[in-house]
Amino acid sequence: MKELLIIAIGSAMVNNVVLSQFLGLCPFLGVSKRVETAAGMGGAVVFVITLASLCTSLIYKFILVPLNFSYLQTIVFILVIACLVQFVEMFLKKSMPPLYNALGVYLPLITTNCAVLGVALTNVQKEYGILSSVVNGFATAVGFTIAIVIMAGIREKTEYNDVPTAFQGSAITLLTAGLMAIAFFGFSGLI
Repeated sequence: MKELLIIAIGSAMVNNVVLSQFLGLCPFLGVSKRVETAAGMGGAVVFVITLASLCTSLIYKFILVPLNFSYLQTIVFILVIACLVQFVEMFLKKSMPPLYNALGVYLPLITTNCAVLGVALTNVQKEYGILSSVVNGFATAVGFTIAIVIMAGIREKTEYNDVPTAFQGSAITLLTAGLMAIAFFGFSGLI
């Protein structure tokens, strides 16, 4: 249990997928204009990464390794992730149309979100078991959600501030992301 807690804290805060590993920056910067949209994207990413961690771990352990096809892990993981994202997209379109419309093009981009594939490959690289993989995936996704919601909150506040012309637009966004990364670096002493 202690090991799972260390994996969870390490994945969510210390090795934050966006602010420490710099994976998943496209949806992080693109969907972080409103807190509601960012939270919706975070929820979708939590679902996809957690389920992808479970599925890829099972496929790797019970299919790829026994058949000596572990060299195909990247291709297989991409296919699994693409299927999961299509499932999430259909679910959101049917049950939550406003969120589906708000996420727009960024929802299919979860398929190409390198954070999802990065978690699956990290689980294999660190030789996590199935439960550890799921915990790592869930915690990584929660870390992504924390980062994107904080970024959205800051962007909503800076929208009405008097920002110099040179820093308006993407400049202030990237500067904010850099400062957030420095702030999250403070968690590095936790583990």
